[in-house]
Amino acid sequence: MEHDDPAEALTELRERRLGALELLQVAAGSGLAAYAVWALLLQPGFRRVPLRLQVPYVGASARQVEHVMSLLRGRPGKMVDLGSGDGRIVLAAHRCGLRPAVGYELNPWLLGLARLRAWKAGCAHSVCYLREDLWKVSLRDCYNVSVFLAPSVLPLLENKLQAELPRGARVVSGRFPLPTWQPVTVVGEGLDRVWAYDIHGDGPPLTSWELTFKATPGPISTSVLKGPRFPG
Repeated sequence: MEHDDPAEALTELRERRLGALELLQVAAGSGLAAYAVWALLLQPGFRRVPLRLQVPYVGASARQVEHVMSLLRGRPGKMVDLGSGDGRIVLAAHRCGLRPAVGYELNPWLLGLARLRAWKAGCAHSVCYLREDLWKVSLRDCYNVSVFLAPSVLPLLENKLQAELPRGARVVSGRFPLPTWQPVTVVGEGLDRVWAYDIHGDGPPLTSWELTFKATPGPISTSVLKGPRFPG
């Protein structure tokens, strides 16, 4: 995709043909019908996503994991994956030296799959998968965050990240970019694309309007002063 268009990415994701292993992961992601109904009705992350924008669970591809790690490798501090699915990103982060590496996931079937994956890799006691609502966990000690979430959830997530992440933290978003923040780095193409955002000072990355405002040389025109305001 040339443009960061969530609609195009959603269409591509929905039409993507799945292999046998991916179908198994989708089954685990879907769980029983009763769990799906419960999630849609009670789970905040699902409840806030319009049906037309919901994305079926598909585990991150090897290329996507590679791109995420390329943007986080060598960084200090705690790493968390919000909505960690089958746990592959958390496991890869641990192998890259990001420690502690923690995954937050509400789906119990995916949580079991993640723990099985870690056990088979000999890392059962080295990584941590928790059944927690990502909207309720504190991110104040997290310096490395990865997310693969539906585009309609991302504006809400921006608010949480802005309020909680410490200075120097990095957020990596896969498949869909954060809607108003400007990335410092973009890696990959199409559904394998990932975006990195750095937290500077006490606030989030600059928006496109703020970048224009700060880059305006000389006296500030009245047209610039009448632009939209952003939380400082």
